[in-house]
Amino acid sequence: MAGGRWRRAASQGWRSLTVWAASTLTMMILAGLLPDFQLQSDDGDSLTRVALTAASAAGAFAVLSALVWPLLVRALLLVPALVLGLVVFFLNGALLLFALKLVPENRGEVGPETAVVVAAVMSAVASATGGALAVRDDDAYRRRLYRLAARRRRRDDEAGVCPPTPGTLFLQLDGVGHEVLRRMARDDVMPTVGGWLHDGGHRLTPWRTDWSSQTGASQLGILHGSNEDVPAFRWYEKDTGEIQVSNRPTSAAELQRRAIERTGDGGLLTVDGASRGNLFSGGAEQVALVLSVAARRGKENRSRAGYFAYFSDPANAVRTALSFFAEVGREIGQSTHALIRKRRPRVSRGGLYPFIRAFATVVERDVVVAAVIGDMLAGRSAVYADLVAYDEVAHHSGPFSRDAVKVLERLDRSLALLAKVAEHAPRPYRIVILSDHGQSPGETFRSRYGLTLQDLVRAGSGLPVPRRARHTRSGAEARSAVRAALHRPVEEGKGAGHGGKHSEPVVLASGNLGLISFPDVPHRMSKEEIDARHPALLATLANHPGIGFLLVRSEEHGGVVLAAQGTEVPVAELTDGPGPLADFGPGAADAVRRTHSFPHTADIMVNSMYDPLEGEVLAFEEQIGSHGGLGGAQGRPFLLSPLTLSEPVADGAELVGAEQVHHVLRRWLRESHGPQVPLSPPPVPADDSLHRDPDPASFAAAPHDTRDKTG
Repeated sequence: MAGGRWRRAASQGWRSLTVWAASTLTMMILAGLLPDFQLQSDDGDSLTRVALTAASAAGAFAVLSALVWPLLVRALLLVPALVLGLVVFFLNGALLLFALKLVPENRGEVGPETAVVVAAVMSAVASATGGALAVRDDDAYRRRLYRLAARRRRRDDEAGVCPPTPGTLFLQLDGVGHEVLRRMARDDVMPTVGGWLHDGGHRLTPWRTDWSSQTGASQLGILHGSNEDVPAFRWYEKDTGEIQVSNRPTSAAELQRRAIERTGDGGLLTVDGASRGNLFSGGAEQVALVLSVAARRGKENRSRAGYFAYFSDPANAVRTALSFFAEVGREIGQSTHALIRKRRPRVSRGGLYPFIRAFATVVERDVVVAAVIGDMLAGRSAVYADLVAYDEVAHHSGPFSRDAVKVLERLDRSLALLAKVAEHAPRPYRIVILSDHGQSPGETFRSRYGLTLQDLVRAGSGLPVPRRARHTRSGAEARSAVRAALHRPVEEGKGAGHGGKHSEPVVLASGNLGLISFPDVPHRMSKEEIDARHPALLATLANHPGIGFLLVRSEEHGGVVLAAQGTEVPVAELTDGPGPLADFGPGAADAVRRTHSFPHTADIMVNSMYDPLEGEVLAFEEQIGSHGGLGGAQGRPFLLSPLTLSEPVADGAELVGAEQVHHVLRRWLRESHGPQVPLSPPPVPADDSLHRDPDPASFAAAPHDTRDKTG
């Protein structure tokens, strides 16, 4: 044992000296290349003296990076993550300037702008050198990861005894549909996933989403067991007068509170669980980048605490920042190429979008992967993490675009990295890959018809619309229908409904699902009430070629689905066979019936048309890869699970709805003797006891040899 400790100490000392030497050499090379950086006196020095100066400066910079950098990042915890990613260069440069001041006789000198460049290069070289040396030895590799993770766990278990039962890692590839995953695995775009499928160790199971095929509804159901009363990604609630938006922190917190109240338990991850990069916590004790706790302000804001753990290593900060700007450049180049080639369909990709994409595909990925590594090395029983990169890119480039495929390649490398780390964890891990929904391609409603859904609603209500919409065929037909229904001209600037002046309708879009609410009516309006107020509106919408069907409440039938040519089918009589839902596939009728029962379902629910031959829908948002309603691949996500876990569903059965997926994951956790979801209500379902502060040391940085260096 003593001999082993000495060997490890000697090995560590040798690696430290090698990294120091590499940093010294890098500094000397940069001093020779950059005119504003010198390591010698004005009279000149010998090469030996220059080398000693470089060694002193490199050593001082390394010590400052280890001791001062974490304090700087912690002080900046309240700075938005995107800003923090941009200022890391300047913080690193400031440390280098201070390190040169510590060199004897003031032989080191560098300009402030050059210091930023030198510090970035030195951090990258030190990171790459240390990682390359560590991975040559499995023991060294494991020890390096352990130093970056789970200090609190190691204090609790200094003997290093491995938990006897396996843990479970749930990785959500946001927006990746079942067919997309199969194709990428078959074409070797995702060799890690392909290997899991081809070696027979995993099974691939499709499942069907609810009508609201989007992350808010799906992840709430998966993590908390209920997505009741979540009709869309965003919707208007008449009782509060507020618009709920799934990715808004206050809305996410409220939706999580309602789910906990409804189910009577804290969620899937209540016992020894970790939630990373999700909308909801799942009841986990360890949370980072979780939106439902992001509304809390102050030093205990755990939404940003995950960034501290990752960026506290300056090498991580520099590498991620470099990858961030590389991704911004990549997006600008790809969008410019698409514009020059006049690719269709196409949406605008300017403004802040390149930075939003870079954040989703680089910063969020790096921080979440590092956090998951820390969770596994800490031996946590269950971890659920969401990687959103593909979903963000596919919205603007298309689900099968080259841009999206490249993102999947990089995500597959992250999966390979996590599988490798699992081999060094203190307990075995069962890795489950799943998605929350897919994406359906197609051009936007606006690009095809020249007006938005809101324009069409206003035109069908006799309200003024923009000139561009007025001159479109759809706008003109809607206004003609209003004139015919009212038997009088529609005056510009005035509403045309009966019953005097009314507030304007609230029109919201969630992919190819539209929601129309009349805020001045406290209850959900019926078809009869809507016809009395706006006689032409429902007919205008139902007969529009870009709309598949409508759902409205009916005083006579309880609820009806409306479609073209006067089709009107009571909700209770809906089938997946012949009828207005025939093209939308199995389960569509049940999904519509369930949403009809929600208290906050909109007055009019609008689903776009769906072309079953092309698999295309028309998004009411500016997206050429969309999800949120019925139609095509958006409602067909996947569940990739090890054969060591029981079958998700019996042979011949289908996995339907996020709530059923939740029950499958609960069963798998019980099989692994992992966290047991409590059957009785937790004592404090909405307070801090559900979300304890994460241990920053429990996050691990990804090993630099296997990460994608360019984002």
